[in-house]
Amino acid sequence: MDHNRNLFTALRAAFPQDLDGIAVETDNGLAYSWRDLERGTAMIANLLASLQLEQGARIAVQVEKSVEAMMLYLATLRAGYVFLPLNTAYQKAEIEYFVGNAEPAVVVCTPANFGWVSKIAFQAGTRHVYTLGDDRTGSLLERAARQSDRHEVVARQDDDLAAIIYTSGTTGRSKGAMLTHGNLRSNAEVLKTYWGWRAGDVLIHALPIFHVHGLFVAIHGALLNGSKMLWFAKFDPRKVIERMPEATVFMGVPTLYVRMLAETTLARAAARNMRLFISGSAPLLLETFNAWQERTGHTILERYGMSETIMLTSNPYDGERRGGTVGFPLPGVGLRVRDEQGKDVPTGEIGGIQVRGPGVFKGYWRMPEKTREEFTDDGWFRTGDVGRIDERGYVTIVGRSKDLIISGGYNVYPAEIEGYINDMPGVAESAVVGVPHADFGEVGIAVVVARPGAQLDPEELVGTLKTQLANFKIPKRCFVVTELPRNTMGKVQKNVLREQHKTLFQREAA
Repeated sequence: MDHNRNLFTALRAAFPQDLDGIAVETDNGLAYSWRDLERGTAMIANLLASLQLEQGARIAVQVEKSVEAMMLYLATLRAGYVFLPLNTAYQKAEIEYFVGNAEPAVVVCTPANFGWVSKIAFQAGTRHVYTLGDDRTGSLLERAARQSDRHEVVARQDDDLAAIIYTSGTTGRSKGAMLTHGNLRSNAEVLKTYWGWRAGDVLIHALPIFHVHGLFVAIHGALLNGSKMLWFAKFDPRKVIERMPEATVFMGVPTLYVRMLAETTLARAAARNMRLFISGSAPLLLETFNAWQERTGHTILERYGMSETIMLTSNPYDGERRGGTVGFPLPGVGLRVRDEQGKDVPTGEIGGIQVRGPGVFKGYWRMPEKTREEFTDDGWFRTGDVGRIDERGYVTIVGRSKDLIISGGYNVYPAEIEGYINDMPGVAESAVVGVPHADFGEVGIAVVVARPGAQLDPEELVGTLKTQLANFKIPKRCFVVTELPRNTMGKVQKNVLREQHKTLFQREAA
């Protein structure tokens, strides 16, 4: 029995015997064999090892999606370090925070961003900054090319850290969720069985690889099954539909399904060889669920997870997949719904979702008190999601206890955006709320109050935000008002604002 519990060991053991078979085929005609993955990850792992980093060193990565970027992730696991993926949309203030908070030993960025990213990294004490382009260029690969293509996987135990995933803070700053080799491996193994992965499966990988869905659920799923991936650097609905006859599994966020439904080429014939369509990261509208069934003859399997826990629940592979629900807790996962007093709520009633299981994270990076707060006395993690369990055991997520907006699969935390708006000259206060949107599920809008005597231009406010924050966080519309609705306690009533603007984008579409 191999005592090495490094996640890479489990993934590598699942590679097919014929290492010259194709492991990944890209949307621009490149083919990578399993041997290429073995050798490429070994060379990058050897480069990292040559830097003589301290135990548990973080490797922070903000690059465009490429097969080499995936190899960098696998090489980080292989070398026993901690991978820290960062959304490619993050701007200067965000990167400054992440680098300052995580203190990575190595930062890898796109060649175009090297100027400003390296400055931030060196100022924070990072010793090594490399570049990696999405066209196989950059100093990381140049340096790795001189390394040996043989590498002994570094031994790690279940409890050793494998990755840190930053989740935007509902109040103030982002928190780094610490995920272990055991968290990631156990989740991948459960999903392999639960979703019926089988010999000959081919995955269409069209998600970004800086969050849990694309990086862990999709990549681990294919690798642990020795399955080929059809790799899309950017999601292109028409091209994905074109490649469907060669594939069996697709994972997407609701926005991707909406965009494919807009293509005339989406029909039963295109999906004839497909085995499974999975959706997650945001609520799938019933309308999308039904339209997909009608057009393709396939029922989307919706599941639920978070950065802190990886996958928690899933609609069944063989049983009834119910639209509007996220199915049942996965094997090994405990899930309960409790009221504010910590008592279990009756079946069908809404309450706060709490979970426990092998996928639940080790805690927030350097935030021991925050970590303690998020766990109950008997060790369950408070997800911050609100939902209910029906009499058949299906779980439905109703919303986010802290007003989270999920736009196109990305988490948008109003408090963060309000902080930036409130800092702008002439702004007295602001409220950001989510409203329904056909394409993105929901989008943020900003409602802003001016200081006495100040004139505010909504377009200008949004323009300033665009220079400070990632695009998915930018409110789609901004309104300047004389006052915000409040309750008797003086708290802004976001529910009133949501109600006022809930048909905003329906009216526009009409």
